[in-house]
Parts: sequence; structure tokens; C-alpha cells
Amino acid sequence: MPVHNADVAAIFDEIADLLEIQGANPFRIRAYRNAARTVQELGRDLRELLRRGEDLTELPGIGDDLAGKIAEIVETGGCAMLNKLHKQLPAALTELLKLPGLGPKRVKALYHELDIHTLEQLHRAARDGRLRELPGFGAKTEQRILGALEARTAAPRRVKLAVAAQYADGYRDYLAKTPGVREVVVAGSFRRCRETVGDLDILVTTDDPARAMKRFVSYDEVRKVLAQGETRATVRLASGLQVDVRVVEPGSFGAALHYFTGSKAHNIAIRRLGQQRGLKINEYGVFKGDKRIAGQTEESVYASVGLRYIPPELREDRGEIELARANKLPKLVELADLKGDLHAHTKATDGHHSLNEMALAARGRGLRYLAITEHSRRLTVAHGLDPKRLLKQIGEIDRLNAELDGITLLKGIEVDILEDGGLDLPDYVLAQLDLVIGAVHSQFHLSRARQTERILRAMDHPYFTILAHPSGRLLERREPYDVDMLRIIRKARRRGCFLELNAQPERLDLLDVHCQMAKDEGVLVCIDSDAHSIGEFDNLRYGVGQARRGWLEKDDVLNTRGLAEVRKLIGRTMSPA
Repeated sequence: MPVHNADVAAIFDEIADLLEIQGANPFRIRAYRNAARTVQELGRDLRELLRRGEDLTELPGIGDDLAGKIAEIVETGGCAMLNKLHKQLPAALTELLKLPGLGPKRVKALYHELDIHTLEQLHRAARDGRLRELPGFGAKTEQRILGALEARTAAPRRVKLAVAAQYADGYRDYLAKTPGVREVVVAGSFRRCRETVGDLDILVTTDDPARAMKRFVSYDEVRKVLAQGETRATVRLASGLQVDVRVVEPGSFGAALHYFTGSKAHNIAIRRLGQQRGLKINEYGVFKGDKRIAGQTEESVYASVGLRYIPPELREDRGEIELARANKLPKLVELADLKGDLHAHTKATDGHHSLNEMALAARGRGLRYLAITEHSRRLTVAHGLDPKRLLKQIGEIDRLNAELDGITLLKGIEVDILEDGGLDLPDYVLAQLDLVIGAVHSQFHLSRARQTERILRAMDHPYFTILAHPSGRLLERREPYDVDMLRIIRKARRRGCFLELNAQPERLDLLDVHCQMAKDEGVLVCIDSDAHSIGEFDNLRYGVGQARRGWLEKDDVLNTRGLAEVRKLIGRTMSPA
């Protein structure tokens, strides 16, 4: 079975987790974590790099040993080292690691202190009140674990949007090469840019349905054919992802695309509008009696009920139909609108490339400015900068800007917001920067009141510019912290600062509903890559998708503006009161 970058990253992450449970050397663990991130965000297919004979040790953080393991995984689909670790540790520990709130450190404590190997054992221990006795747990953590266990049994498996894209893009391109195929579109929640995807729905128009169906089930990543007919089939990939395909005639393509894109609530609302006009709307078209009057395009479906076309990202029945009826739909922001990126890291902290390499990569993607925002000193795991090292980098950026053409580097920092709302670096060094991004990286479980006040106090700081990843969530790993987001957004409006939409696929933070709140309150959002390597600038596409789900237009986004205007706007936040 072909192996994707996401598969290699998952194996390296699992190795790192199991090594941490064993208590292995921290540097060894970090090497695997860095390697996982490198390959996940590479932007190039490892299979193709190996086929061309490229030297993988030229990738950031990849030495001979890791390069060999990548080749092994790509060639065999597995890794001998991971198999060895599985033999040394209970197999079910991997399932524990998938539970939100249970990182390797806590799983290590559960394993060594309570001899917990399985989810069932964990549930019994939490139910019996035994987890709260462990250092670093407590009653609240125990209740969160119980809640996560219950949610896990109720919720279907989903994958992050960026991971789903690795499978969707490849399958779509494969089907598009089939003789006779005219159109191939991946619909469903993937097309709506949902943060996670349960399965993939692919629609195809073709002159030869039989050939298209045969090619679909013959894809080399298919592990099992669950159903197969003349115009539809369902398969399960080796990754576990389910994929459905439907072959539709051209006259029904728009109706089918609308139907299978969803959401269910949006589709029901559109069907009701049709019923009010004596129309029947389904996946085959728009019908007046037995006559199909529309359905070749999605635009024709909406026009049949008196509406403008509604972009997929808005189709959640959250007011988009009313705005379409009033001809007031937002003109959503697009990737090409972004002129800069205000959050990126280099190898001075936990990034993988130099200042110059990051600048050239950003310029290559059409960006005109890039803010370098390393971590501050408190985040020791990321080798955060102290005042001396930050001042040194400021000088390096000034010197590089004198040489660069077509892009400007801005001087910034991602400074930790301390528990009391203070910032992790002194004012005398913050005053020398172009912008200061404040971030919560600790104490995620403070009460709603304390967490909110902590952030509000930080935003009062005279050099505070942007609130990074405002909810603190990590998809599938950490729930958002409890915070009054409306108060924070209104504080940003009064203070004149900004909120970040972090485009990292595991974050996609701001949440879409909070993007709408910021828009309504007149607070600009900054779509940032939070890039730690040159390949991660490609994640801006996911940030833009999230912004579109949040109804954001070009003028609602800070970094759609040119450098001069951005300097003026962020400069207002960098002047002490």
C-alpha cells in the first residue's frame, strides 16, 4: 500500500510517545517529534523524493538513521523500531494516547503507578476515583478523562482536514486521469472546509461509468470494497478512511454536488424553500412535477429558489440563506488576498530553517512581508529567546532586510502570557519590536473567570499586538480552555489590537463562530501560518478555509493589507500609554 507523509508522521509520533512512556532520553524523543512535524508539513511527497533518489538528510532534523526509517516505512508500510516498542509495552497504550488530555507523561504515570493498560481499565479507575490520587491529576482531571472516554464511544472517527487532504487530493487526481472522466469533485465536509472529516464523498461525471467504477475500486490504497454498483461504490482505505463515489450525469451534477456537499441542515432549508414554490429538490435535480427544470450547476439550484449562489464554507444554516435572499452574502476572503504572514519561527528556537530561508520561501508564495516571532524564554522546550538572544536576532533581521528584495521581515516575538497576565519579556526589549504576539502556553485549566482575566490583563500591556491561537485548542488532543471569548473580542476592539487565526491544521484557531463574533465587533483577524519550516506556509490554505467558514471578507483580515498600512495598524498597539 502506498504510504503518505501523514502515515510516516503518525509512526514517528507514536515512537516518540512510547519512548516517553519508557522514560527514554528526551533528546531522542524530541528528534522523533521534530521528524514527525517535518514530514507532516513537508509539502512534497516522500515517495516521490525517494523515487528520484533525493537525499532525505537534507530535510530539517533528518539524519541518516531517521532517513533510513522513512525509507523503510515508505517501502514496507511499517517500522521495525515501532514493532519492537509494541512488544516491550502493552499494545493498548496507544489507544490511551489518543484520548484528549492524556499525553505521554500522564499515560506513563497511569501505566507505572496504576498498572493501567487499556481504556476499560482507565474507565474503571476514573469511575472509582483512583486517578485523582496521582500527582498531576486531581478530581477535575479525573472528570475530564471520564468525559473524554464517554465522548469517544459516542463520536465517529474523524481525521484532521489537512490529513484528509493528502488522501482526497491523490484519489481525485487518480480518478481525473481515467479516460472519459470529465469532472471529479470531493464534496462533503471536506469541501466545506470542516476542521475534521469523517469520510470522503467524490462525485464524477464520465462518458464511461463502468470504467470509472472499476478504476475507483482498483485504487492501490483500497483495503476493502464495502459496496459496488453501476454508479456508486464505497471503499475503505488502508488508512481506515471511508470513501464513497457516485457517478452522476452532467444534467444532475450541480444538484448532486449541492446535495452531497451539505450540510444536512442547509440542504433541508433549501428543500423547504423549494417546497414553498411547488418544487422538489434532490440529488438528481430540481423538479416541477416530473420535469427537471434545474440541476446542471449549483448556481441553477439556488436560482430555482430565488437565491444567489452560496459558497460551500457557509452552508451550515447559520443565517446564510437569509443573507442570500437579501443579496447581502459576504464576498469571502481568498488565499490570493493575503499579502503577508505575521507569525513564523526559525531554527533560532524550534523552527527548522534560517531567517533567509523562511524569507525566500514566503516570497516564493507571493507574500510581501513576514514577521519572525520566536518563542520567548519561558517556553524552554522550544529553546525560547531571552532578552539577549532576541536583541541579537533583531540585529540579524535588520541586516538581512538591507539585502532582501521583494519581501520585508518584521521583528516580533511570540511571548508567553504568564498566569498573572504579565508578559514573559521586559518592556525595554518589547519596545524594539514591530509587533508582540501574546500566547497562552500553560495553565490551560484555570477557571473561566481566571483564564479570561489573565488574557484581558495581558491585552492591557502597552506592547501587546495580537492574541495567538485564542482558544488554545489542539484538535483531537486538547479541548479549548474555558474563556469568555466575547469579552476578549470586545477588549481587542477597545484596545485596538488583533486576534490570530492560526492556520496550523491541529489548531485552526480562531473557531469559525469566533471569527463571526470578531467580524461583528469590528475586530480584525490575522490569518497566520505559525510556520516552523518552509513547507508550512502551505497551511495558509486551511486558515483561509476556516476564515471563510467564519464569514470573513478581505477587509476583515489584517494581513490582506499592504506593508505600509499594516505597519500603521500594528504600530498603534506598540506605543506605550
